[in-house]
Amino acid sequence: MLTKDVAQAWIDRWDRQQEGYMPDREERFAVLIDAVEAGAGRPDPLVIDLGCGPGSLAVRLLQRLPQATVIAVDTDPVLLALGRAAYGDVPGLIFADLDLRTPGWSARLGLDRPADAAVSTTALHWLAEPDLRAVYKELATVLRPGGLFLDGDQLSLDEHATPTLARLERAVCEFDERRRFAAGRPEDWTAWWDAVTADPALAEAVALRAARSQNGDHGTPETERLGTHVSALRDAGFAEIGTLWQHGDNRLLCAIRS
Repeated sequence: MLTKDVAQAWIDRWDRQQEGYMPDREERFAVLIDAVEAGAGRPDPLVIDLGCGPGSLAVRLLQRLPQATVIAVDTDPVLLALGRAAYGDVPGLIFADLDLRTPGWSARLGLDRPADAAVSTTALHWLAEPDLRAVYKELATVLRPGGLFLDGDQLSLDEHATPTLARLERAVCEFDERRRFAAGRPEDWTAWWDAVTADPALAEAVALRAARSQNGDHGTPETERLGTHVSALRDAGFAEIGTLWQHGDNRLLCAIRS
């Protein structure tokens, strides 16, 4: 049986592992939540968290905005099991086991009104470009006019459109990484997954993950590019699109629903 304490310990370890790739992760969370608070237009916003993982962003958002409702969407059974065990009693938090690559996912959210905001962190670059474009088009149908989309992710410049800037951006990120991790990285992604999937308390979720082929396959280089996301959002009907916060290629991209 997966207890709350065991799940929280795994999530704490997950957060440390993620911070090993993104030392500014907590700052990016804070700025994203700043934008929701400033832009949602009400103290009780309805927010959709796309690719929520174990709920790290959703819980932080509800700590700041306790009247909000956050529908946290993911398809990884292990991460959902951890989130539900650790945060299942958090008021306003609803986990939804949905695959964003399956058309019609938004209709299964059970919304009683258009969402005020949608958020995501370090998740959507895992989608292939056709799936990403479809997700943005479907997302636009459930966001209210003027609603926010906020995506925190590592999104690089297009080397074809701006080759010199893209090269300099890569160099700046490499220098920064060497300085930050001069003493070595903490536990990495693979080591965390090897450890968590060996926990007997998660055996059922691990088996379901294997059945769903949640094997860590990445998307495509295109979905790691800023220009792909900007183009897809514009095609989906979002108006103003821009970067609210940035450290190297680590960005908070914001788009406003038309």
